[in-house]
Amino acid sequence: MSTVLAGGRWIRADLRARKGPAALTVLVVAGIVAALITAVTLLEDGTNPWRGLFAQTDGAHVWVYTDDSPQVALDRIDGVTRTAGPYRSAPVTVVQDGRKEPAALRAMPAAPPPVAHPVVTEGGWLDGSQPDGVVVERSFANALRLRVGAPLTVVALSGERHTLYVRGIADSAEQGFYPEWAPGLAWVLPAALDEVEPMLGRSEWVTGLRLADPEATQVVSQRVVVMLEDKVQRVYTWREVRAAMELDNRLLGTLLALFGVVGLVAAALALANAAGGRVLGQLRDLATLKSLGFTGGQVALLLIAEHGALGLLGVALGAAAGWGSTVAVLGATSVAPGPVLSIVGGTAVVVLAAVAVPAWRGARTPPIPDVPSAPPRGHLSRLARLALLVRLPPALVLGTRDAFTRRVPAFLTAFGLAVPMMMITIGLGVWATLDDFLRHPEQVGQHAGVYVRPGKLDSAEAKRLAELDPGVATVYPGAEVNALAPGAARSVRVRALGGSADPYPFPVVEGRRYAQPGEAVAGQGLLDLLGLKIGDRVRLTVGGSPLIVRIVGRAVEPDHDGEVLSLGLDSLAAKDSVPPEFYALALKPGTDRAEVRARLLAESGEALDVQLAVNPADRLSVIRVVIVALIAVLALIGLANLLTASALGLRDHAFDLAVLKAMGLTPRQVMATLVTGTGLLVALGVGAGTAAGATVATWLIDLQGRTSGVGAGIGRPPSPLTLAVAVLVAVGAALAVALIPARRAARAQVPVTSR
Repeated sequence: MSTVLAGGRWIRADLRARKGPAALTVLVVAGIVAALITAVTLLEDGTNPWRGLFAQTDGAHVWVYTDDSPQVALDRIDGVTRTAGPYRSAPVTVVQDGRKEPAALRAMPAAPPPVAHPVVTEGGWLDGSQPDGVVVERSFANALRLRVGAPLTVVALSGERHTLYVRGIADSAEQGFYPEWAPGLAWVLPAALDEVEPMLGRSEWVTGLRLADPEATQVVSQRVVVMLEDKVQRVYTWREVRAAMELDNRLLGTLLALFGVVGLVAAALALANAAGGRVLGQLRDLATLKSLGFTGGQVALLLIAEHGALGLLGVALGAAAGWGSTVAVLGATSVAPGPVLSIVGGTAVVVLAAVAVPAWRGARTPPIPDVPSAPPRGHLSRLARLALLVRLPPALVLGTRDAFTRRVPAFLTAFGLAVPMMMITIGLGVWATLDDFLRHPEQVGQHAGVYVRPGKLDSAEAKRLAELDPGVATVYPGAEVNALAPGAARSVRVRALGGSADPYPFPVVEGRRYAQPGEAVAGQGLLDLLGLKIGDRVRLTVGGSPLIVRIVGRAVEPDHDGEVLSLGLDSLAAKDSVPPEFYALALKPGTDRAEVRARLLAESGEALDVQLAVNPADRLSVIRVVIVALIAVLALIGLANLLTASALGLRDHAFDLAVLKAMGLTPRQVMATLVTGTGLLVALGVGAGTAAGATVATWLIDLQGRTSGVGAGIGRPPSPLTLAVAVLVAVGAALAVALIPARRAARAQVPVTSR
């Protein structure tokens, strides 16, 4: 018991003597743990919306859209356990507060079905006593700012208007969030749909299939396509819905995970370096403890308890901060305790392992309290010899010698600075890529800044008004349709823009643009889905009509996970392209998009539907905030390594200060000697980290683009000016920090003692 009390008093005294470094260690570990928890939560939240909704709604794994009610029993297909529907669905246009949005009205019974039943979050479900009631999918309702009881005006294909009243707002796992997944979805009673759209030929039928094995979706989808033949319009599976619900959280989570994992390695190095430095500074104390009766195991436990306690305190604070921030943003139900506990446990193991090696070395200290640990002597580094040859000032030569007195700690210090600097450089590369998206939107398919739909006007009049606007350079007619890929039993998006003779300038990074009917460019996601490469032919089905095209290039495609085929409008059948569904307007340089939209609305008397293109960088703007926060955490890691190196250098050369002064060096020269020793390690680590980060930044961004379906070719490295500023700031800040203890040591009166 007396040994435990004595050890506890020794730990408390040592921590009081170094409050600053101890607090910095806690902050470093806390920041890394918070980043890891936030990362895993965002990655988990990327699938949690679908997973939670699927469980609540007893969702279907496959959704089949046909032009008529299926005449075969789809529930008899091997692997299908239950079915939902078939439900009749009709396209309408919702008019709300001057906006016109496409929507699908789905006929559903008043009694919710056992499979794929929407979960009402506000209000109630459909009721036969209110035949004009409608239940709106929640993301669509949020986009329209609808509330329970509000009127909802819908326009059928015939042009007839009908007013429905919102009875409820519900969640569904059968399609992604609006507007990323369009059209919007709303449910009505069968009688209400018959009144809005009495023509069965203008409707489609939707059937959901729940499977015994979710992994069997492709096999089941292919059987459905074979059974229904040309009646199938499109097919969606749970995989597409889950991917649509991921939105941008997955990219953000991946970035945080990369920073967190690499930061954890850097933090472990910082802890090991700090603990090793403290052990070297405590050798006299450790020898004294051994002479008082402490065993080697007890000394090791003392060191692990002291340095490990700081790391574990950081783990606890980081877990609380990460958990609290994600709960505040995503809600308590989105934060899974399992991954959080795994991160906490794993980080704690890494922390204890990082301090165990220095503790083991400290436990081997012999019980001879009067023997100090002097730095190794008898050799000069190559850099110090070079400094002598070029006749640098004495202070710089001595500092160059001191930098590599202890080679292993010097390497760990430089490496511990290189890792955070490498990640900072990668973060700057992500920032540069987002900036490039904003400056050059045409590189991500945003050559057109404004999209015009005819609305109340006919297509020719809409085109005429667009061409007359002084800010418009080119008008590209376009249409988007869903096409069925029979081989994959999946539906993909086909985007037709411009003509084959005058193609829309898609950002093609491999191959070339289409130049004649029957040619197309594809996104990376589509190539991966269908197992295609440039030069292959692909056969799709659009509304029962075959579409056979040859893929001549790969385009950067940020929408729909890259599962998009882009071609000329003249490659589509006339029924799908005449008249054009919309017009994409490429603006003249320097033209303000908002002004063009305002003029077109004014010229058309608010009859046109004019929308501004959404740049992918706008949706990812939160990443900039994350990069700034992570750079701050990484800077703390570098600072911890720097303070350890400074403390170790001062300790090794504390007795040299009086000798240097006796040799005639002024306090400034002594200070320069101490700062040079630390500064060389800083310059080496920062330079190596910057070079490594600049080398891999573009490759990592392109790798993420390829795996997400967007495709490679989007990554941009930081500019040389940005890298130069980052290096100067890092080195300058490090030297400023090292200057403080060096200045204090240079001015101190150190007596010359026997060595």
